[in-house]
Amino acid sequence: MKVYASVKTRSIAIIASTLDSLLDLLAGAILWFTKYSMSSYDVYSYPIGKSRLQPVGIVIFAAVMATLGVQVLIEAVSQLLEHDASSKLSISQLEWLCSIMGIATVVKLLLFLYCRSFKNEIIKAYSQDHSFDILTNVVGLAAAILADKFYWWIDPVGAILLALYTIINWSKTVLENAVSLIGKCAPPEMIQKLTYMALCHSADIKRIDTVRAYTFGAAYFVEVDIELPEEMPLKEAHDIGQSLQDKFECLPEVERAFVHLDHECSHKPEHSLQR
Repeated sequence: MKVYASVKTRSIAIIASTLDSLLDLLAGAILWFTKYSMSSYDVYSYPIGKSRLQPVGIVIFAAVMATLGVQVLIEAVSQLLEHDASSKLSISQLEWLCSIMGIATVVKLLLFLYCRSFKNEIIKAYSQDHSFDILTNVVGLAAAILADKFYWWIDPVGAILLALYTIINWSKTVLENAVSLIGKCAPPEMIQKLTYMALCHSADIKRIDTVRAYTFGAAYFVEVDIELPEEMPLKEAHDIGQSLQDKFECLPEVERAFVHLDHECSHKPEHSLQR
């Protein structure tokens, strides 16, 4: 329907909205494949699962959308510089245009409300795209009508605004998810929460040596070093460490936890930070 509206009106703002909808097919395929790959994997090939595919899928999706924005921006600026005005629309064309864009907007609103009800970050990314589609439909329709009734340059200006919004919005999404893949430290509140849980876990824990939490996909990896009495039997020490690890991994924001047991805290860190 939007392709028909684009062909009939030749509005660059409507074309920008239509290209965005066409890319939804590609975006949906990317997100579906990501979700499917995360739910089905070989434990021997991927010992810790494929949860990192979630931010990777979102990054690819956002990069495609930002690329679309750049292309629309180029076309709109070119039309504006060349003073390429679209032909006037008839009353029937305006009625068709309003009907098509109105139906598309209502459908996108329903899809946005539906996808927003899920907790999965991939589906939330899709709900973000639906909310953006609502904006592009409304702005595209307004720009096309105002350009037809008043000044021709309103149409490419509307397309430029949509393109800039697309580039900025999805570039932020790319940066946010790219950072989650490179091991950014958890906020201080998270570190404090983990430290408190470790301190209160067992009376036999003498000291907390190290507490680390960093992004490794959509959730955190946690590393905690605790000091136990030197004379404690291995079985008791293991049970304390294992139960603390299980407690950490019960947190929804933690994907995997590692608890290191030690008998003193005066040594250098176990892992080198330089590679």
